[in-house]
Amino acid sequence: MTELTMVKALGAGLRRALADDPRVLLMGEDIGRLGGVFRVTDGLLDEFGAQRVVDTPLAEAGIVGTAVGLAYRGYRPVVEIQFDGFVYPAFDQIVAQVAKLHYRTRGAVRMPITIRVPWAGGVGAAEHHSESPEAYFVHTSGLRVVAVSNPQDAFVMLRQAIASDDPVVFFEPKRLYHAKGEVDVDADLADAPPMGLARVVREGADVTVLTYGGQVTTAMDAATAAEDEGISLEVIDLRSLSPVDYRTVTASVRKTGRVVVTHEAAKEAGLGAELVAGVTERCFHHLEAPPVRVTGHDIPYPPAKLEKHHLPDLDRILDGVDRVLDRPNSLSGVERS
Repeated sequence: MTELTMVKALGAGLRRALADDPRVLLMGEDIGRLGGVFRVTDGLLDEFGAQRVVDTPLAEAGIVGTAVGLAYRGYRPVVEIQFDGFVYPAFDQIVAQVAKLHYRTRGAVRMPITIRVPWAGGVGAAEHHSESPEAYFVHTSGLRVVAVSNPQDAFVMLRQAIASDDPVVFFEPKRLYHAKGEVDVDADLADAPPMGLARVVREGADVTVLTYGGQVTTAMDAATAAEDEGISLEVIDLRSLSPVDYRTVTASVRKTGRVVVTHEAAKEAGLGAELVAGVTERCFHHLEAPPVRVTGHDIPYPPAKLEKHHLPDLDRILDGVDRVLDRPNSLSGVERS
């Protein structure tokens, strides 16, 4: 085991994928000579050359469109979108082409494209640098959508995404880029948990907390704080946002009878709404209280000095826990519409 930051773990995963398969190549803005804005690809240009680590123009639609052509020819391109909010110019390519071509060709064509997206807030960034667009892609049939929360998953799941014959939108929480963790750099993919499997990060008995990405750390902090009040939270890191591992999720909810879903994205039509609906359909007779969502607000991402008020924090998650336990909370005495 080696202690690595998430940035280093992602770089190690890319290095391993490039070394293992000559069909793998990387594409993105400033990923070569600069090593990427976050230095994830640092050193890979010198190691593998400009034919496999390709600096592209500032044109996301063109980058992903080129990746489509490469996938047609049997390559496994890995595209870096420099920041989450920059993915929108490539939206048409991703949802209308990448996601549809396997179906449209009756299985004759596969699209083994991995689209890496540095994602979400908490880093004091400018406009279009802290967004959470995952619901757009979860809604699109034909895409796998995953989000990592620790260096070990970053290293393994990135390699799994690149090895997959399905197109994968791979979300990386920027605020965890410098978080350190133990990584098994010799891990064999054949022995790793499947990319689509959720993980019970902390076992508990009273409330299930469903989350992903950077919110996993916040949820774990909430579980520690709740323990001081005699409340046992079970924290589940979804890892895969599409498809969702409902087997793991429902087993937990049927045990605890209560569920809180938390994510940074806005509440309206967010992934939390789908999770609540999915849990309710599968666990209705086991629920002791209505599920609760703790999310970002339904506004454009705010300026850096205000983002702490936008991101779900420990207090807001604990308030959600109080709501499902029918304890005094922020809505106590407030008429609910």
